[in-house]
Amino acid sequence: MKKQWFILLVIVLCSCSQKKYDTPHVLINTSYGEVIVELFPDKAPITTAAFLLYVDSGYYKNSSFYRVLSNENVPADFNTGLIQGGLFTTNPALLNRIPGIAHETTSTTHLSHTNGTISLARTSPGTASTEFFICIGDQTQFDSNRAQDSLGFAAFGHVVEGMDVVRRIQNNPVRGENFTVPIRIESIRRL
Repeated sequence: MKKQWFILLVIVLCSCSQKKYDTPHVLINTSYGEVIVELFPDKAPITTAAFLLYVDSGYYKNSSFYRVLSNENVPADFNTGLIQGGLFTTNPALLNRIPGIAHETTSTTHLSHTNGTISLARTSPGTASTEFFICIGDQTQFDSNRAQDSLGFAAFGHVVEGMDVVRRIQNNPVRGENFTVPIRIESIRRL
């Protein structure tokens, strides 16, 4: 009888510890709600591993979305652009200590900057670290069309829940390309 209970306990514990998803998912908890992002380590292994390292290290706790791009030439109910977040406004000292990672181009990963894509921001190849953006509407110009190097940005995942939250964040007051008040990212954690 004890053996049967032990086997049942092992089965229950194993079923509780099974992964919820086949690929990594993260929850971005903001002051406007939650966004769930699926990551693609099979297509963008370097970028995904770096992002998960930052997530697991707690770097995004009390960080923010601080930058926004909008296409003002489309109807208000069909807004496009992006929101950018990370440590830039909340912890620039930590940001400056984190080295950039090797750049994974979209021609290598076969990922495109379509609606809901998450990608690392950068200035030149090898400078991307904690700063990321989420595309609102298709932004395929970020796949390769860069005046400096034509290598684009490193896409590594896609929003699976919460694009309504992303759009609400985008619609906050701005001064130039920055939110007048950065939008709080309370945390980012794995699911």
